Amino acid sequence: MKTQFYILMSVKTLQGFTDYGQYFFGNDREAAYGLFGQLKGSEQLRDGCPLHIDLMETVNELPVKIKTICCTLDELGHNCKLIAREIFRLKNLEEML
Repeated sequence: MKTQFYILMSVKTLQGFTDYGQYFFGNDREAAYGLFGQLKGSEQLRDGCPLHIDLMETVNELPVKIKTICCTLDELGHNCKLIAREIFRLKNLEEML
């Protein structure tokens, strides 16, 4: 089975962090790592930071967290636009090849 990469969005609730969105990159490690490196946010995870974005990889069909950043609501908006634009670009390039 191929390794799959995705970005996982989560928000802090009273019960802990709850996932609310995922963006899939398929098996393109370079694209996933490259995009994650462009996201706004802090690698310093703070208790008061309610929004997390994780770079995830599946290994033997099990999810593995590679990196996490926390971000503000404004940073999250910027990041979502960036992610959507990059996925659109990558998927359209795949269809052209």
